[in-house]
Amino acid sequence: MVKYVLAAAALLSLTACRGGSMPVTGSASAANPANHPDAAAYGRYENPVMMRIGFKVPDSRLNTGDSNDNNPISRYLESLTNIKVIHSWEAKGEETFTQKVQLAIDSNDLPDAIVVDRDQLKTLMDSDMIADLTETYKEYASELIKDMYDSTQGEALRDASRNGRLYGLPNVAINADSPSLLWVRQDWLDKVELPAPRTFADIEAIAKAFIEKDPDGNGKRDTVGLSAYNNIVYGTKPHVNGLDTLFSVFHAFPTNWIKDSQGHIVYGSITPETKEALGKLADWYKRGLIDPDFALYKETQEPIISGKSGMFFGPWWMPYYPLSEAVAADTKSEWRAYAAPLDASGKFVTHMAPVTDRYLVVRKGYEHPEAVVKLLNAFTRLERRRDPNEEAVRSLDDFSAQTGIQPRAYYPFDLLIDYADAIEKHYADVQQAVHGKIDPDSLDPDTRVLYEHWLAEEEQPKKNLEGWKAANAYKYGVAVLSTTAIERVRSVFYGSTLHMRSKWPELQKLESETFLNIIVGDSPLSDFDLFVAKWKRMGGEDITQEVTKLAGTTYTSQ
Repeated sequence: MVKYVLAAAALLSLTACRGGSMPVTGSASAANPANHPDAAAYGRYENPVMMRIGFKVPDSRLNTGDSNDNNPISRYLESLTNIKVIHSWEAKGEETFTQKVQLAIDSNDLPDAIVVDRDQLKTLMDSDMIADLTETYKEYASELIKDMYDSTQGEALRDASRNGRLYGLPNVAINADSPSLLWVRQDWLDKVELPAPRTFADIEAIAKAFIEKDPDGNGKRDTVGLSAYNNIVYGTKPHVNGLDTLFSVFHAFPTNWIKDSQGHIVYGSITPETKEALGKLADWYKRGLIDPDFALYKETQEPIISGKSGMFFGPWWMPYYPLSEAVAADTKSEWRAYAAPLDASGKFVTHMAPVTDRYLVVRKGYEHPEAVVKLLNAFTRLERRRDPNEEAVRSLDDFSAQTGIQPRAYYPFDLLIDYADAIEKHYADVQQAVHGKIDPDSLDPDTRVLYEHWLAEEEQPKKNLEGWKAANAYKYGVAVLSTTAIERVRSVFYGSTLHMRSKWPELQKLESETFLNIIVGDSPLSDFDLFVAKWKRMGGEDITQEVTKLAGTTYTSQ
């Protein structure tokens, strides 16, 4: 606590001084003189500007005497911009936040700025409730922000536009976040003397050995084969224990709208390929290769953290969580990532997440739409470690180290932006630096931090768990993505249709229950055909026609 107080005091002192010494022209700063391309982007207002927002409360807790709207992060951003952010309301958790946003839309009581989802953006544009940001973006967005959007070849901004006019500032999905890799406890794999997995047969052999050969050496048969997620797949952006990759091997893409071999748009959950994948999973479950309790866990990561599981699917960043918890509990554990299993032609197949799925919008009539862009500029620059105010950034780093709270948790908007290929580029640059092909001093700030973690982890493995997270995520997760030929499949449609609004929850429940029942053996595989017929009758056929029309492809009933 004493260290925190000192760090916070230093930050407050620093920001107070900066507030009095920075130019207050409203269009330029010391770091960006008036003729600089970013002068408008980072210029500080002469007079305070008020901005009301809806705030999504993070999971982290401020036990430092600060509050959600008054803490080192908010104070620093205010000192840079002279924008006073006021929380009109707060909501904890994604679902609750989305509901509060919807209530604000339905009651025509929007805060000045807020983050919305795809369907909400459409409603707001239809209702003429949000500002046209086209010219505001051109004049006030920083070069960094513009470059990041450009990395999507214009897709992100197009997704937030209508008739060539921009109505929202989108997040950017990092390409690396879409594939789900197979993570395996390498120390267990070495103990059971099996090779690295590539095929279904390899995974089956490993799962069987992890169950039968006491890989943790405690003399008990208490370890499982493959962990799983009780909803089976995540469908868009993967997370821990999702089985999406096992479906992708069969070229099945549940919950995604795809084109079949005839070019027709179909819902991926009702295809013959999905049925084939479910049959495989049902067979594995019956043979005990999938954790028999997977559907019962309150938190899907429980068996991984407790050391019960040594194999699961998840994205490249799994060392950040839950593997950091697993390694903290058992420092002997060694985890590696594999692009497995491969399909029949030897390819690693994955579905891709949408380029963007959240949008920062501004209430129509708000006097300072440019202030919203300025805040986005400021915290994006900070997040990407491009902020030139070194002392203040160090104070924020100290705050984070002392409290375990990442600054991003208290940015005014939950909207992170990066280059679409940022992760792969970080890895490539670190490799160049590690092998002496480029000067480490030439690395951008983000990559330089990663490089230092990498070297520290190699010199003293697991001494610093924060460094271990980053080094292992890149050394094993991103390394696999960067060295594997990946066949990427994108959905042809995101969002909702007229019939989805009333029918989709019931259809999703039917799908989830059918998949789970087939896998655990409560229903025969033949019930999949009954599910498809029922899905179509309950509104799926109408929804497919709507999606086809919106996606611009001729619909043919299957």
